[in-house]
Amino acid sequence: MIRAVLRNLTSGPIAVQMRRFVVVGAITAGIQMGLLWLFVDLAELNYLIGATVAIEITIVLSYVFNNAWTFEASQNTGTIEYLGGLLKTNLVRGTAIPIQLGVLYALVEWASVMYLAANAVAIFLSGLYRFVLDSQWTWG
Repeated sequence: MIRAVLRNLTSGPIAVQMRRFVVVGAITAGIQMGLLWLFVDLAELNYLIGATVAIEITIVLSYVFNNAWTFEASQNTGTIEYLGGLLKTNLVRGTAIPIQLGVLYALVEWASVMYLAANAVAIFLSGLYRFVLDSQWTWG
């Protein structure tokens, strides 16, 4: 399944969706990085707590943007369907939170990488995982 997704990045039925998913992901990653900085440097929260809160906020934003644009052909409409999709994406992306926090922790604590740079790597590594599950289940 992952090989097929990678092969279809430039052409194929999911190429447009993948590119849109990446754009939405880049925007929400920027928002997540800004929120993380605010939570850690200004509110003085632990970086893992700040990351968890920032991730959840951007999960909701990602769903709104992806439902409206990335997956517009199969978008969730109507209150029940929309909220059901939001629940599904929270479950999908919620399973990615331990991956992202684990990579973040490992890079900060074991490799002495600055928390913002480590978070960027963690976002990238969990991105493909989130796309595959969201495209197949949330909007599948």
